[in-house]
Amino acid sequence: MKHKSQYELLAPAGDFSMLSAAVNAGADAVYFGLKEFSMRQNAGNFTIKDLNQIEQICKPKKIKKYLTLNTIIYNSELKQIEEIIKKIKNKVDAIICWDAAVIQLCKKYKIPFFISTQASVSNVEAARFYKKLGAKRIILARELNLKQIKEISKIIDVEAFCHGAMCVAISGRCFTSQFLFNKSANRGECLHPCRRSYIVKDEEGNELRVENSKILSAKDLCTLPFIEKMKHAGIKAFKIEGRNRDPRYVDTVVRIYRKALDKTLTKEEIISGIKELEKIYNKGYSSGFYIKMPTADDFSTLEHSASNEKKHFVGKVTHYFPKLNVAAIKLVSDLSIGDEIVIIGKTTGIVSLKIESMQINRKPIKKTKKGNEIGIKTSTLVRKNDEVYLIKKIKK
Repeated sequence: MKHKSQYELLAPAGDFSMLSAAVNAGADAVYFGLKEFSMRQNAGNFTIKDLNQIEQICKPKKIKKYLTLNTIIYNSELKQIEEIIKKIKNKVDAIICWDAAVIQLCKKYKIPFFISTQASVSNVEAARFYKKLGAKRIILARELNLKQIKEISKIIDVEAFCHGAMCVAISGRCFTSQFLFNKSANRGECLHPCRRSYIVKDEEGNELRVENSKILSAKDLCTLPFIEKMKHAGIKAFKIEGRNRDPRYVDTVVRIYRKALDKTLTKEEIISGIKELEKIYNKGYSSGFYIKMPTADDFSTLEHSASNEKKHFVGKVTHYFPKLNVAAIKLVSDLSIGDEIVIIGKTTGIVSLKIESMQINRKPIKKTKKGNEIGIKTSTLVRKNDEVYLIKKIKK
């Protein structure tokens, strides 16, 4: 049964396994891109033919579907974008966009549209302009504090990011990847050169000594400690960033923020939630611009993830026995009793479990090596070809 909340929790879906994970974890809506005109070209993304299957996954739980068409559009692409918009009519609940051409096409074909954060809406007059244009919602600029958001929320429904990666550039409109690699962030192709270490020198060769060489790499946003203030700021939709992440990231973040939106968390629950969030991909956590202006402490010291756990591929499901709730798994790596694993699949989404028993040819075993096919009990249905991963602690 679908929960009741006055707040919408919006989850990223880069592929079908992430989509299923979001739906199963309690998201109210999912946002996703097509192979074309998506701000996350490196994600798996979907085709127009996939929209019927997306509907089948979302409909039973009444999950809303938002399509992102939020890149810059050029003259040569106008016919293609119109064909796409014609074909997706009645297959999504809204389009997330900001290019005026896409807005006009949404109006022409009577498809609801939300204004993307790429538009950097930062004041009430801009909000009034887009509302008059026909927008149903605005995803606000990421540089606003809660007081500014509250004023805009009186004009139109607003959506704001509650968790995930942040860009050092204004609302993500960055040109660094374009200049260095001819891969435009504004076309969804960003290679994230901001995450690298940099040496700062002047033209005479004098080098500036910096405490943190990751001078362009922002920490990830985490609003869990002040989520109640977010609610009071008039935000209607809480958005999780992460179409380039994996189903485990989606499952964890959605479950934690679902609970936070449905009730007021205790201090202990907030601390526990943050500990869970530290297990998945992150670059350290920051409050962004919501509470105060970012400082040097809001920049990451890592090029990659700060998570204290990682997943390691160990095999695939070869068969599932529904009457026994047992999965047969062909291993490519060792496993032992007590190991924590996740099973990930296109329809399954993600299933997490701790191995309490294993069998080979119906004989109990405590350890097994790669190459073996084992049977384990699962808490729910999994499917043939679902991938199995071992969760490993990262020593620091």
